[in-house]
Amino acid sequence: MKVLMTGDEAVARGAWEAGLSFASAYPGTPSTEILENIAAQYGKDIVAEWAPNEKVALEAAIGASVLGGRALAAMKHVGLNVASDPLFTVAYTGVTGGLVVVSADDPGLHSSQNEQDNRHFARAAKIAMLEPSDSQEAKDMVRTALELSERFDTPVLFRMTTRVCHSKSTVELGERLVEKRIPYVKNLRKYDPVPANARRMHVEVEARLARLADFGESSALNRVEMAGTAVGVISAGIAYNYAREVFGDDASYLKLGLSFPLPMNLIRSFASKVEKLYVVEELEPFMEGQIKAAGIDCIGKEKVPICDELDPDVLRRAIFGIEPKVIEYDAAEAAPRPPVLCAGCPHRGFFVELRKKKNVVISSDIGCYALSGNPPLNAKDFAFCMGGGFSVAHGAQRLVDKFGGGERLVGVMGDSTFFHSGITSLLEAVYNKSNTILCILDNRITGMTGHQQNPGTGFDLCGEATEITDIEAVVRALGVKKVRTIDPLDLKATKEAINWAIAEAEVSAEAEGSAGAVGHEHRGPTIIITRWPCALKQYSEADLEEFGPLSEVCKVDLEICIGCKACVKVGCPAVVFDFVANKSGIDASQCVGCEVCLQVCPQKAISVGRRSNVR
Repeated sequence: MKVLMTGDEAVARGAWEAGLSFASAYPGTPSTEILENIAAQYGKDIVAEWAPNEKVALEAAIGASVLGGRALAAMKHVGLNVASDPLFTVAYTGVTGGLVVVSADDPGLHSSQNEQDNRHFARAAKIAMLEPSDSQEAKDMVRTALELSERFDTPVLFRMTTRVCHSKSTVELGERLVEKRIPYVKNLRKYDPVPANARRMHVEVEARLARLADFGESSALNRVEMAGTAVGVISAGIAYNYAREVFGDDASYLKLGLSFPLPMNLIRSFASKVEKLYVVEELEPFMEGQIKAAGIDCIGKEKVPICDELDPDVLRRAIFGIEPKVIEYDAAEAAPRPPVLCAGCPHRGFFVELRKKKNVVISSDIGCYALSGNPPLNAKDFAFCMGGGFSVAHGAQRLVDKFGGGERLVGVMGDSTFFHSGITSLLEAVYNKSNTILCILDNRITGMTGHQQNPGTGFDLCGEATEITDIEAVVRALGVKKVRTIDPLDLKATKEAINWAIAEAEVSAEAEGSAGAVGHEHRGPTIIITRWPCALKQYSEADLEEFGPLSEVCKVDLEICIGCKACVKVGCPAVVFDFVANKSGIDASQCVGCEVCLQVCPQKAISVGRRSNVR
């Protein structure tokens, strides 16, 4: 039977068919749907879990592999940075049951802070790498990856990209293999990478890499498609499909499914049969550099762009100078539409008040609240990586304090980010007696990636009830004395909490500069925890009990409204402005009755009433 599947759905299906036993991940676009589909479709056969971060996801998968089960860990490309520590070590030890590490890269930065090319991880860690180009290959190659993992005693990097993850193509379904567990035998020589063992392991890794290269020379994962001899193209992944469309049927192709280690003899043979050789790959010249280093002449990044996502139009322009046909329009008439916080977002009220404070520098993190830097909020100053919001703020405040600057650093991160790597970031600030203001914006779910559960929501990946991790209790357990939890939609309470935190931070600064301040009770970070569900979240029974239903909607009295635009400046997409009538209005279909606009209106022209549909 054939069905239409995204690449992520196909990976989930392939994992099931391959007899996978365990899967773990931290959600991150474009990889998120892999674990969601494993849990939803195949959860009866595969243990599927969300992990607090990518490092522990891979570590859990390693544990399942060592004890003899087939295991998979999935993450987006920046997540592999977090998981690189265990990845490089398991590359030395090898596996028992097959182990696949999915890296979903994001050329074009559709939802990411950088455009790194994770193929380099395979080369750096000296492990095999497979790259599917469509959903059928995504399904089939998962099984192949697990088989190669067991055959060559190595983790396998399964490199996907956004287009493969989210595009759909037909997939022929198969049956599930009989799940098996390879018996575990204690073997410290293999699984204890102390220096004495690791030195020997490195030698074995190099020998394994040579065997993998030999395997790739004749593997069906790498195939030659000969046509004409004028032009040959070497490619892999989604770029292969683009190349086929641009170069057409008259060119010859070497499609690489096992893209590391490269089958250099096969490449050399292919190159000898064509007059001109192109290497088409997204982002870095990963294959091109190795091919040229082997003395094989080819055309690559001197033509193909190194930045941004490829597509047939980009490739056609780069290779042949052919411009795509587009609809002509006046760009000056197109209104800029930067992404904004959703209508009713609980983060909005917090930033509405925080942005009013002078001399405040906001160190953000990765999440919905990162949109606070866009107009009209204009709040955020900078952000770098998951969990870095607090530790970057701490370092910045130390610099300010050292040079006598007046800036007050405020670190911001969400609940899922706090569990991901923010706890250690907070520990850094506590341990070093930082006088920063650190804010945890708890919207009761992992918001930006699509409402996945986390340790603070009370449910696991499969929807089963579990222990709720109390953020305030964790903060206090780390030694923080100054903590307040507030409703961020209450602007008065939010303003008071921010003023309190700034005052406490100033006391900490004074204590830091006092000769007798050692052990002073005020030293250390001040914490604000905002607690209100994401406006798009499906409320649980606990949410309804604590926060009540979304039963209200705001509306504007046009007789009272004077068109001052104070409500517009909160940046809520439900608030609209009629420039002809010079009046504000509210789109009831988007409004959730958060009342932030009501609280900022100086004319009291906004009121709240019950909506007809209550969830």
